[in-house]
Amino acid sequence: MLVIRLSRMGSKKRPQYKMVVADSRFPRDGRFIEKVGTFNPLMPKDAKDRLTMDLERIKHWISKGAQPSDRIKRFLDKEGILKREKRNNPEKAIPRAERKKMAEAAAAGGGAPAAAPAAAPAAAPAPAAPAAEAPAS
Repeated sequence: MLVIRLSRMGSKKRPQYKMVVADSRFPRDGRFIEKVGTFNPLMPKDAKDRLTMDLERIKHWISKGAQPSDRIKRFLDKEGILKREKRNNPEKAIPRAERKKMAEAAAAGGGAPAAAPAAAPAAAPAPAAPAAEAPAS
């Protein structure tokens, strides 16, 4: 399966990325088919050289079945080429202090979280066979 993803280059703590088309089985920084852009996260967001993409080649590879990574989907959504679905994490919308209070209230009130009852039966040990039934030799 073909993927369009970022491949890291640059020195330690100074990342730069190549936007490449590669086989999904190859390592992140390994062999790739074609370089289709660059990304430098250290540059200011309004700098034009922060992100360069060969949009025609990217469209070509997507038409051939290449799947863009999540970060690449963000870039393409910003350019208006590909629509990315928004993610929904309702836990993240609640401020941390309120989540902590809710967790403490649930623990103090005896109310267990929803995940705990499902895990409890799995944690119970399986009944062992009585030793008296084992054949004596």
